[in-house]
Amino acid sequence: MKRALGVCYYPEHWPEEQWSEDATKMVENGLTWVRIGEFAWSRMEPTPGTLQLDWLDRAIEVLGTAGLQVILGTPTATPPRWMIDKHPDMLAVDENGHPRKFGSRRHYCFSHEGYRKESRRITEILAKRYGKNPHVAAWQTDNEYGCHDTTISYSNAARHAFQDWLAQKYQSTDALNRAWGNVFWSMDYDSFDQIELPNLTVTEPNPSHALAFRRFSSGQVVAFNREQAQILKAYSDAPLIHNYMGRTVEFDHYDVGADLDIASWDSYPLGFLEDRMEDDDAHKRAYAQQGDPDFQAFHHDLYRAVGKGRWWVMEQQPGPVNWAPVNPAPLPGMCRLWAWEAFAHGAESVLYFRWRQAPFAQEQMHAGLLRSDRGDAPALAEAAQVARELTKMAEVGTTQAPVGLVFDYASAWAWQVQPQGTGFDYFRIVFEVYRGLRKLGLDMDILPPDSGDLSAYKLVLAPGLLTLSDPLRSALKSFQGTGLIGPRSNSKTSELTILEPLPPNLPGLAATITRSETFRADMDRPLQKGGAIRHWLDHVETSEEITEATTAGDPVLIGSGPVKYLAGWPDEAALNRILQTLCDAEHIQTTPLQGGLRIRRTDTYLFAFNYGPEGASFDGQTIPPAGVYWIPK
Repeated sequence: MKRALGVCYYPEHWPEEQWSEDATKMVENGLTWVRIGEFAWSRMEPTPGTLQLDWLDRAIEVLGTAGLQVILGTPTATPPRWMIDKHPDMLAVDENGHPRKFGSRRHYCFSHEGYRKESRRITEILAKRYGKNPHVAAWQTDNEYGCHDTTISYSNAARHAFQDWLAQKYQSTDALNRAWGNVFWSMDYDSFDQIELPNLTVTEPNPSHALAFRRFSSGQVVAFNREQAQILKAYSDAPLIHNYMGRTVEFDHYDVGADLDIASWDSYPLGFLEDRMEDDDAHKRAYAQQGDPDFQAFHHDLYRAVGKGRWWVMEQQPGPVNWAPVNPAPLPGMCRLWAWEAFAHGAESVLYFRWRQAPFAQEQMHAGLLRSDRGDAPALAEAAQVARELTKMAEVGTTQAPVGLVFDYASAWAWQVQPQGTGFDYFRIVFEVYRGLRKLGLDMDILPPDSGDLSAYKLVLAPGLLTLSDPLRSALKSFQGTGLIGPRSNSKTSELTILEPLPPNLPGLAATITRSETFRADMDRPLQKGGAIRHWLDHVETSEEITEATTAGDPVLIGSGPVKYLAGWPDEAALNRILQTLCDAEHIQTTPLQGGLRIRRTDTYLFAFNYGPEGASFDGQTIPPAGVYWIPK
């Protein structure tokens, strides 16, 4: 499929006489996709049952006639004010029991049946009206599920739905009591309607109860999305998309993606660096105008997995945003670099957010490709440059990576429920392994936790994985490469109780974890070969070969066979050494990279990207800051 650029546009924000001018300018600058409609419910239906869609008809016609393909969003992320009057109990409720209130967006509870019905109704209205429209070439369901901590709701609607979910899952309270260990602290239940949501308890709730509620909450997002997808598919053959967010793990994106055709995500490198990453001030200062060199790439690979190979960037940062602790402008060239890196990871399309900066409301400080006065913003020229370059290049494609990295949403929920130490975060440990592999110049695929075929890979890693699925366990038994499992992997049941036999219980590995400990940030455990273990250490009894150990003699890297166990969370120096050793053993060629230089191989090109604040040398070339370099393979 030909790679393309696009933009997010809000015709309802602007005088209708500007629409044609905007559309023409979009096309002149090489844009081919335009997303509209996802926040416009109040203009589509200003009062209950009073539809006003003529303006949307005209907007689609203007954009389509200009040569743009329209992505039409269902507007369910922004229910209008009259909806709250009609369904006052539809608002999500936070952990402290407070309703989330009207006045911004995402103000609904996924479990509220009244709102679910309204969501289906407006989706069907749009699907019937535009399902065969030649200009509507794709659909977006809702917008950014889970953003602003809106996956989990502690409402009455959620409580009743959760009780029903538990009754269907466990069939009897006796079975539930056994699974959760409710004999502890006399927490046994006699009926499902006794079970409250796991908030406002005196101390922490039963972790099995809390994890079950996370699974239920994820399932509600999946069901909400599925209802829209089924309606849209009944009236349209255009592909269905949802735009996920960075480092949002509160629901299972693989499960949502199963009902869609394409995965997309919203990429805001500068905002995410300040808002969603734990790196120190020196790192954030060095990359303040470029974004972290690996955060975007991780999500590109993740959503390629969620989309089963088909994925987009639905929103790409074009300038300063409005929502991070600080909001600098991108270094000149970064809006081009970010787009090219997405294409190098297999993106079909990259859309910039947004066409014109809004002069009002919450996002008025968020830049666009145009200023609010219709003048060009700096990113427009960079977008136009990417569009011209795309026309001159062969298809980028993707290529088979030698390394697979397992990412599992249930593990993120489990370790949020039971972190055991303030430094332990599932996303963080997986991302640090990904970053370490990228610094070695490696390409990798993100793998779902139920992967049953590892034959394409030489090295597969699964840090922090709650439990091995049956397909993954079976695949590891016959794996011809190296599997590195841990730390804290296969350590609990799906109910978040301790396994028996004791973990890690891995195929072909004679090792038993006798206890696990977390420790202060200033009390790392040094390793005999250099570097240290931080945050987490499993104490292991084993007769296997030990290739890494602490200076106190605690085994850290265990096993001589195809499956090895990593018993601690290594710091950067130790992780780099361990990954390099594993790659050497599997004859995986590495290209250690310095600073912010990163590379990516595709079927047709080798790309190099310089995130660093200074020039970087690669392939005999000096790549400037924000520079992109490619050579045909």
